[in-house]
Amino acid sequence: MAAPPLFLILPALILPFLTQTLVGAADAAASTQQKTYIVRVDHRSKPSIFPSHADWYAASFLSDPLHLVHVYSTVFHGFSAVLSPDRAADVARHPSVLAVLEDRRRRLHTTRSPQFIGLRNQVGLWSDSDYGSDVIVGVLDTGVWPERRSFSDLNLAPIPSRWKGVCESGASFSPSDCNNKLIGARSFSKGHDAASVIGGGPVINETVEYRSPRDADGHGTHTASTAAGRHTFEASMAGYAAGIAKGVAPKARLAVYKVCWRGSGCLDSDILAGFDSAVADGVDVISVSIGGGDGVGSPYYLDPIAIGSYGAVSRGVFVSSSAGNDGPTSMSVTNLAPWLTTVGAGTIDRTFPADVVLGDGRKIAGVSLYSGDPLGDKMLPLVYPGKSGGLSASLCMENSLDPQLVKGAIVICERGSSPRVAKGQVVREAGGVGMILANGIANGEGLVGDAHVLPACAVGAEEGDAVKAYASSSPNPTATIDFHGTMIGIKPAPLVASFSGRGPNGLSPAVLKPDLIAPGVNILAAWTDAVGPTGLDMDDRKTEFNILSGTSMACPHVSGAAALLKSAHPTWSPAAIRSAMMTTANVEDNRLLPVNDESTGKPSTPLDLGAGHLNLNRAMDPGLVYDLKKEDYVNFLCAIGYGPKTIQVITHEPVDCPEKKPAPENLNYPSFSVLFDGASSGNLSKTFIRTVTNVGPPESVYRSTAQIAAKGLTVRVKPRKLVFTSAVTALSYVFTVSADSQNLTLGESGSAFGFLSWSDGEHVVRSPIVVSRIQAL
Repeated sequence: MAAPPLFLILPALILPFLTQTLVGAADAAASTQQKTYIVRVDHRSKPSIFPSHADWYAASFLSDPLHLVHVYSTVFHGFSAVLSPDRAADVARHPSVLAVLEDRRRRLHTTRSPQFIGLRNQVGLWSDSDYGSDVIVGVLDTGVWPERRSFSDLNLAPIPSRWKGVCESGASFSPSDCNNKLIGARSFSKGHDAASVIGGGPVINETVEYRSPRDADGHGTHTASTAAGRHTFEASMAGYAAGIAKGVAPKARLAVYKVCWRGSGCLDSDILAGFDSAVADGVDVISVSIGGGDGVGSPYYLDPIAIGSYGAVSRGVFVSSSAGNDGPTSMSVTNLAPWLTTVGAGTIDRTFPADVVLGDGRKIAGVSLYSGDPLGDKMLPLVYPGKSGGLSASLCMENSLDPQLVKGAIVICERGSSPRVAKGQVVREAGGVGMILANGIANGEGLVGDAHVLPACAVGAEEGDAVKAYASSSPNPTATIDFHGTMIGIKPAPLVASFSGRGPNGLSPAVLKPDLIAPGVNILAAWTDAVGPTGLDMDDRKTEFNILSGTSMACPHVSGAAALLKSAHPTWSPAAIRSAMMTTANVEDNRLLPVNDESTGKPSTPLDLGAGHLNLNRAMDPGLVYDLKKEDYVNFLCAIGYGPKTIQVITHEPVDCPEKKPAPENLNYPSFSVLFDGASSGNLSKTFIRTVTNVGPPESVYRSTAQIAAKGLTVRVKPRKLVFTSAVTALSYVFTVSADSQNLTLGESGSAFGFLSWSDGEHVVRSPIVVSRIQAL
């Protein structure tokens, strides 16, 4: 049976392909199989006889109006509906339709961190912004558990008058659950419902999920409180990370948009509805810890997160997004649109150490958040099921362990293919009493603490190999696990988390992604009462706070940071806020040495951490910013080969590309990705034009410094000096990178790295540089 097309876009561009696909289908049933589609419409074409756009959509595009799922009217104009591929093809031919996209399922990218990014009580950005009290942060996620102390409105001023949102009623949720802190709450499930009705996805399980903004998963509560949770005393997760919990912007207002559902992910149609409502409601910042997990990523005109965020950014709303958890693989970064701020994950200087003590006396260092009864001093049998049980047993997959082998033993499980905490449950059900979770080569030495259901410890790849070798070679292997609680400052930090999505940008190589990293490992934040700290169905423990790791945790740090910067600098655009964070980011750790890559132990590069690690102590006063407007993004889209009609799918507004095609590298971004054609020889050169805007003292003189650590490369900046006055607030410069291809040495990674900085003696405005050779531009 021929598969129906994954998407329909711009009839003039792909209609021949679409027609062939449909006509050539071997089975007529393929053309009647219904799916959910998102339809981008030029809303200005609405005939006057229809009282509303919804009426027009239902009458003109839908054979059955009951199949209408969502109507969009703010960041996106159009609708989503259940259609057959044949009907979708008909809709795509309508002259008012700009694009038809098939709905897809996304996934979530699943304290001390405010201090670690430079925030201090009563001084600096917290004080200057009144902790973000006049800013509204919208969180697109799994909802919220409103009773948590992190969402208290004690002593908060009234809700900003510009707020237009609502607090919806639903299962176990009412408008009274909102307050002057949690000022709005909505849920979006129509996309899920439509997908389940037509057999395209799981049904929302109402025995464990709430049809309301209430959070049954925990992820949304955690991210919301990370971005903007109130100061909460005596906080901890079962004694771990004890202290005062607080979000990055403790007084910012929160509006939650539940677009993801426990056990069934997030539908594009619902995500887009969340964007649409958030901007219409009046949020200033949107936090999206959601990604596609689809490799390089869809073109921007096929990506509702890119389209929805463009609509938000073009209206002055800052959007931060997670870089994905598929690192350390190269080109694993997601959420690549240049108007998004894409955030990778780093560690902080707090850890939860545990030791595996082997029968031969060796101690293997690891981490754990286990909080139950310890194993004690008794040495217990140590079993490695992978020695004889095959791949599934080595991974401790469900029903893979032999109870006779593991009963009463500590079991070595390899990481991968199933959730880390689920492996512990498999061990426990088979009769094991403890677990050593060993990283594979892909995870390297990066360690993540988990609230395991039995005594367990995670160890790195090298340590894991040592434990497995001991268990396989010793005639009577034994071990125990010692837990040491919480420790601060004993390890270098930050490190780039091993799981954090890495560059290069596979969709637009001229734009460096991720933009920066922020705390994303072992982050303490509020949690739901609907599930235990592991998230497993059988885990009935209750905890007010939980400790999680992921770029999902890094993203809301930047969302909260944006709220503080927006409060302190109300006129700054989303691009200016991002620039302030990027150009002031740290590239050194707490030892004043280069930030290392957790997976390799070697110095990280801009492909790992972008511009560096978020440092809000400096971002509040960056000196210069690289600003961007809507027309700059349009020129970039023209530069990468999109035509006006394709671009209109993203911008909605009609656009004209310049007669002379722009260069994509001239997008006024705070970083430089230098791409040389690998097939070219002789002397190569790339020139970049950038404009910086002075947001510091009016009378300022900045001088440049540029360097790249590679043989065969030279750099030149013209002019070398920028003189700003009260009348001259923005100036441009030209940056040129030249290469002698015969002598060019780019190192093991195939890239060379450096930086360009501007300084007036007080501020340092630093941009990363990546130089690469590729075979096809």
